[in-house]
Amino acid sequence: MILYPAIDLKDGQAVRLLRGEMDKATVFNDDPAAQARAFVEAGCQWLHLVDLNGAFAGTPVNAAPVEAILEACEVPAQLGGGIRDMATIEAWLDKGLARVILGTVAVEDPALVREAARAFPGRVAVGIDARKGRVATKGWAEETDVEATELARSFEDAGVAAIIYTDIDRDGAMQGPNVPATAALARAVSIPVIASGGVSSLDDLIALRDCGVALDGAISGRALYDGALDLGEALASLRD
Repeated sequence: MILYPAIDLKDGQAVRLLRGEMDKATVFNDDPAAQARAFVEAGCQWLHLVDLNGAFAGTPVNAAPVEAILEACEVPAQLGGGIRDMATIEAWLDKGLARVILGTVAVEDPALVREAARAFPGRVAVGIDARKGRVATKGWAEETDVEATELARSFEDAGVAAIIYTDIDRDGAMQGPNVPATAALARAVSIPVIASGGVSSLDDLIALRDCGVALDGAISGRALYDGALDLGEALASLRD
């Protein structure tokens, strides 16, 4: 199981939000590329990037720090936030991004997800962010009646590389991931699932790894910045 260190970008800085609320942002590093290098030096295999401003604006906002990270680091990176048309998808992949994450458009324009997955095999993931099992879009600001599992199943034959499932109520709260919901989603589809939201300790990672269904990975942010989770130790434990 891959551990993805998260770098959430707001106004050019690496921050963490509490349950997705933009006015509850804690700045952890004003040099996101330096933060990315620190994660790589600790041994991470991937980086998980989010353009928070872009998620609300519907178009890339933090392009400069993302590009700086891509230039500074050799490990693959995936990015979500504000990616809502084919031109933006192509532009990011051309700049060296390994994988784009499509969230809002997965609900509003699923045909675009399918088109992108066909055009760029292995490089398109679907981000499913949910509160109490219902999908939220536009930076988690708008809630829908779409069930997370239903949305995941709708892309079963689309060729997407992964589903990134975030329990919004757990995100940034340091209360542990929603292991049962994540496991249930992973059982419902054959698409690889990456867990996100609330991963705050080594025990959380082990619980996800041993949840009874194989997960592709887990994303952690605040715990790595706060020191509650040591990246090197966590990576070593997952290898063992």
